[in-house]
Amino acid sequence: MDILFDEITAKVLNDLEKTQKDFWNIPRTTGILLNMFIKMMNAKSALEIGTSNGYSGLWLAKALQKTGGRLTTIEYYDKRQSIAVDNFKRCGVMELIRPLQGSACDILELLDEHEKFDFVFIDANKREYVKYFELIKPHLTSKAMIVADNITSHAEKVQSFIDAIDADDDFQYAIVDVPGGILTAYKN
Repeated sequence: MDILFDEITAKVLNDLEKTQKDFWNIPRTTGILLNMFIKMMNAKSALEIGTSNGYSGLWLAKALQKTGGRLTTIEYYDKRQSIAVDNFKRCGVMELIRPLQGSACDILELLDEHEKFDFVFIDANKREYVKYFELIKPHLTSKAMIVADNITSHAEKVQSFIDAIDADDDFQYAIVDVPGGILTAYKN
């Protein structure tokens, strides 16, 4: 049994890891980091762009269960969203999650101006990372953290995003050498 989770969640995560390539899921190492980041910063409001089958969302939600937080997660494909919601229900975290289905850019543009996030995980259309950054910036709390996946594996597609973070004096960032690479950014 996984020491972090109950038996059902550990089984669901293990089962989802068998379909990692089919659903473009993050590696377990990244999931562990996301879970730790949420708990270390005591995040209360998280946003995930790119739900897929719910693998990364489970890592986030299980940490948010400990902090008393909530997760808003966006998925473009309705079939994937449906699979994710089933996984969230099986693992007992659905009450913490607001699943939104559709274009991430369209949904982000319609967020209430008062909605704030202290943690954001980006793992969706790589060429849109820079647009996601522009749209979420007004919704970040002070000391918010952004984590973006596939920074080294899709370096060319995400370069404009890296450039935007690098040019923004409000952010400090580092690229972490895990499979696929992640960018972690802290809002000063």
